[in-house]
Amino acid sequence: MPGTLTATELELTHGTGAPPPPAGAGGGEGGGAGGAGVPARAYYTGISLALAGILMFFMALVSSFIVRKADAGWQPVQLPPLLWLNTLALVASSMTLERARIHLKNRDARLFARWWGITTLLGLLFLAGQVAAWAQMRAAGVFLASNPSSSFFYLLTGAHALHLVGGVGALAYVALRGWGFAKVTQDVAADVTGIYWHFMDGLWVFLLLILYFGR
Repeated sequence: MPGTLTATELELTHGTGAPPPPAGAGGGEGGGAGGAGVPARAYYTGISLALAGILMFFMALVSSFIVRKADAGWQPVQLPPLLWLNTLALVASSMTLERARIHLKNRDARLFARWWGITTLLGLLFLAGQVAAWAQMRAAGVFLASNPSSSFFYLLTGAHALHLVGGVGALAYVALRGWGFAKVTQDVAADVTGIYWHFMDGLWVFLLLILYFGR
């Protein structure tokens, strides 16, 4: 009939007999309202690769620490008790972060902001405590170049603190960014930040035990 397309003509027009996809379809999962987003799995893959690299870096430092302590001239340092209080603050921050994520999934913005803010403050408290612990070490006459043991103490704690600063920055980013036109949802951003933060928490506990029992 005139004006009617045959199946062959449809295939030539669209490549298949199926109708063309609607406009705007096919945006990446986890994307915001501002256009096609990046698939959420890409963020999880990215953070997994980043953490694998960080883990390898710290394992190299710990391996050097274990090998070096067998040499002559190794003088164990007395760790400041403040480190244990700092550890409590960091462990507590992982708990408050999970509390915040629960409120985010329940779409309670007020309680999410409260608990996420508490997590950020605890992270800053940990960093301030680490600075205070280094000051105590210096006051006791223990410096970076005092002996190999003190060098590793400052190196391990300093490298961890530097990575945690990045975590605090990520916490602030999740809390303060406008998500209306983002290519990722706040839920995914909070999940990825939580993975990084919990990793830093567990890594610190491991490093503290190595420093304490490996002296």
